[in-house]
Amino acid sequence: MVELIGTLVGDDLEVLGVQVRHDTPFHEGLGLESIDLVTLAGLLTRRFGPRVNLAEHLAELDLDEVIGLTVGEIADYVALRVREG
Repeated sequence: MVELIGTLVGDDLEVLGVQVRHDTPFHEGLGLESIDLVTLAGLLTRRFGPRVNLAEHLAELDLDEVIGLTVGEIADYVALRVREG
């Protein structure tokens, strides 16, 4: 997950002074916008296949839930979908 986030941020996360943890918020912690979540959704689908459809998952959430998403929540979603296979 950190590697994919690094792809979105475009720089080494250490250089930016960001520590990516389970509770790191995408919006406030990483400064990523909703379009970045769409990009991440595409990266996840390419890596894990169509069973990991983050865009569909995000569509089920309300705006406050999307804004408050953490790295761990996305990782948990991906792990669940991969296990369900």
